[in-house]
Amino acid sequence: MSVFSKRELEYLTGERPLACKLGRLATIGADGLPHVVPVGWSLGPDAATVHVNGRNNAASKKFRDVIATGVAALVIDDVLPPWRPRGVEIRGRATTVGDTIVIHPARVVSWGMDILD
Repeated sequence: MSVFSKRELEYLTGERPLACKLGRLATIGADGLPHVVPVGWSLGPDAATVHVNGRNNAASKKFRDVIATGVAALVIDDVLPPWRPRGVEIRGRATTVGDTIVIHPARVVSWGMDILD
């Protein structure tokens, strides 16, 4: 079962420019500092998880951070003209399966969902 509202799911699965399929993944490094990188993402089965993939994903710092801490956050957003930001922040437990980071949402915060195309 999805943890996302109907509006959030419409936003996450809707037709948007390719740039909006890009998100920003935040992890916590061994030094305790945040690490934020742009990533590609997709919804998992039944929209219950979010999957993060990428080139050489399993060899990346973000992948090592998830293995070490078990947490991550992802922001997916865009801006409609003239200045109407909208997006979804997903925070939760994170695991790795193969070379994929899987986020199990514990908290979802969204904004601008009243501005769906």
